Order: sequence, then C-alpha cells, then structure tokens
Amino acid sequence: MRYLGLDLGTRTLGLALSDKTNMISSPYKVLRWNGEDYNLLFKDLDNIIKDKEITDLVLGLPKNMNNTLGFASERSMKFKEALESRYHLEVHLVDERLTTIMAENTLLEADMSRGKRKKVIDEIAASIILDTYLKMKGK
Repeated sequence: MRYLGLDLGTRTLGLALSDKTNMISSPYKVLRWNGEDYNLLFKDLDNIIKDKEITDLVLGLPKNMNNTLGFASERSMKFKEALESRYHLEVHLVDERLTTIMAENTLLEADMSRGKRKKVIDEIAASIILDTYLKMKGK
C-alpha cells in the first residue's frame, strides 16, 4: 500500500508520496495544467500511479475558514470524481485549510528564495496534506 498526496490548484497539482511503510510523506513534484483539461494531468498521473505502485490517493479539500465549502471545494470534488472514475482507487479527502501557509512558513524557515519557493510550494503543501492523512489514519 502506497499513497499519493495531491494539492489541486487552478494551474498546478502538487504531489507527495508516502514511503512504503506509510509513516512519512515526501514532496514529489509539481504538475502544470491549464485549469480545465484533466487529461493533461492524467498523462503524468498514469505513469506515476503505475511506476510508484500507488494504491490510494489523498486529495486536499479546500474549505473556507468557517468550515463551509466554496468554489475551490467544488473543483476538488469534481477532480475526486474524475480520479475515481479513471483509476478505480479510493480517494481520501483531507481538509487543507492553511496548508499553503504552513508550506510557505517551512520554506521561509529554510531561507529559500522567493523564486525557489514558488516552484516547490505546491508539492510541500501536498506533503502536508498527505502527512495529515497518515497521522489521522495512524490513530
């Protein structure tokens, strides 16, 4: 069993992988897309899911601070349906409020330049989402 964490944005999809023991999440990569055509993402995801032997997907669900669901949540729910339909894998949703801020703070503490932060922030956020799920699952 191995998990792939996903942080869906309007132009990017951050990815993170669990280790084979499902104890640790690690940033993996960022995929770029046009915000409309999932097929652009699926081309890369097809290979990643096969090559990394992914059994479950963990997708961030962006909720509003008052716990309501908005436009971004609807986008994630549609993506969840598309993932389930294409891969026939379970897709676990994880509240992703503040994950980008946490990722930004982590990168600032590492004294990473703004340009470098921009390139990796989505995969760091995906790692936080996946780590949150792994911790919840482990309880």
